[in-house]
Amino acid sequence: MTQPLIRRLCIIGVGLIGGSLARALREAGEVGEVIGCGRGEANLQAAVRLGVIDRYVTDPAQAVTGADVVLLAVPLGAMAAVLRVIAPHLEPDAVLTDAGSAKGSVVADVERVYGYIPPHFVPGHPIAGTEQSGVEASFATLFQRRRVILTPLAETSAIAHQLIRRMWEITGAEVVDMGVRHHDAVLAATSHLPHMLAYTLVDTLARLDDRAEIFRYAAGGFRDFTRIASSDPQMWHDICVANRDQLLEMIALFVADLEHLAKSIRADDHDVVLATFQRAKRARDNLYLD
Repeated sequence: MTQPLIRRLCIIGVGLIGGSLARALREAGEVGEVIGCGRGEANLQAAVRLGVIDRYVTDPAQAVTGADVVLLAVPLGAMAAVLRVIAPHLEPDAVLTDAGSAKGSVVADVERVYGYIPPHFVPGHPIAGTEQSGVEASFATLFQRRRVILTPLAETSAIAHQLIRRMWEITGAEVVDMGVRHHDAVLAATSHLPHMLAYTLVDTLARLDDRAEIFRYAAGGFRDFTRIASSDPQMWHDICVANRDQLLEMIALFVADLEHLAKSIRADDHDVVLATFQRAKRARDNLYLD
């Protein structure tokens, strides 16, 4: 009988991402035992009931004991506090990885806690999710045909890197490597900025006097564009803080382009308006987003 890839997986933060990873590895027969940890005991109890995890503990130090892989799937703002608790209790050969949407802040947290970058640390970010959260929203096929970005550092061991790469490949994901700063710039443009736009648009319209009528007649385009404004506000607050500089650059660029469009509309410069829409359509039609 072949051994699974991961003998004991500890997931700290058993929500959509962590729960879906556990489900996928279970279906593939590539994990032996899954230990869950988190602050919400009702969510952890649901995870046991659903068969996502085998058991849970609420103390992170106890949860990581004996684990050969530890996934941190907590909000970015909670990373440092969790790391401080678990660092002294990780097994010497345990591989530590995460699912944070901004890598620079996670790497900085790890370095502050350890005083150096440990070779068993493999930063990661699955580019997958829904606007739903919690373990009950998890499903085994979440990562199929999605991308997972790993941002291994110069200090990261090849063995740890390969293990985490293989872990995500088992879920059906396409795994790519990227530098930390490049990852944060790309995600600021493609994920973080769109969420800021969706949140701001909904908030702006919700504060209008006739907001009830506006939302009543909202068409499919509005629903599609603003769907991500139903995402976890705390998580996205933490992303704003963690990727502040890269996000501010993208917001400034977008605001400048929006002001240019507004100026063109105000001046009845129809050629500029049409050219903007045509460029955007060509670019969107040529995107590969499946």
